[in-house]
Amino acid sequence: MKQLSRQDAADDGLLDSFGARPTGDGRWSATIDRSWWGWSGPHGGAIAALAVRVGADAAPGTSVRALDLRFVGKPDGAELLLAPSVREVGRHTRIVDVSITQAGVEIASASVTAGRVGESGPTDVVDRSASVPGPERLDSFMIPPEIVPMGAHLDLRPVDGPLPLTGASEPWMRAWITTRTPMAVDAGYLALLADCLPPAVFPTLTAPLALPTVAFSMHVTSPLDDATPAPILVHTRNISTSGGWSVDDTSLRDRGGRLLACARQSRRVLGWPVR
Repeated sequence: MKQLSRQDAADDGLLDSFGARPTGDGRWSATIDRSWWGWSGPHGGAIAALAVRVGADAAPGTSVRALDLRFVGKPDGAELLLAPSVREVGRHTRIVDVSITQAGVEIASASVTAGRVGESGPTDVVDRSASVPGPERLDSFMIPPEIVPMGAHLDLRPVDGPLPLTGASEPWMRAWITTRTPMAVDAGYLALLADCLPPAVFPTLTAPLALPTVAFSMHVTSPLDDATPAPILVHTRNISTSGGWSVDDTSLRDRGGRLLACARQSRRVLGWPVR
């Protein structure tokens, strides 16, 4: 993976979108303004993306391979402070624990796994089972910004599968997504996009519900050797909704069908009696 230098990162659209900057004491500061809010607060994917970027900055010379994020409080619009702590695991692997606080209260904790990537082999996972049209051949779909403000930041083009809140029988969605502000295709960007589609159970509903993310994990599956901004094919599927919890699996692929990353989210189901 081609690493962004500190200066490159400072000039990148992802960090600029959230005013992210190093504070000089090893921590980073960022603010997720209301245009990047989801249903009821700051977009969880933005917090995940910032944690990845801070982890990558703390482990220079490595590539991000995985992220585990847990929300331990409810974020709001206040300044975020992200404090990394690095642990060495062998010669080439680093674990970066990132504490994320607002007004001195921890609202999330993340663990970023980074390490050296070897030469690419013939084992990249490529989806050859179906050919999907490119984004330029598809219509754009706007998530209503009056309900989900961050929808205005996305160019989202559904490929197939049901749309949200249509009372469909299948709980999945697939779409090409890119941000309207160009952002480098790196692990932070993939973490952001992995949380950009609505919860995958939404196509089976006819009215929105609050399903806040409690746990989010992502694994990078291919070398990210081209940081040029590009649309990503995001496919999310609900694998379980029961007992007040909902679990989604998400894959992210490039134009060639190569699997770039896979993610999983566990969400609480609020205000809906799940049988």
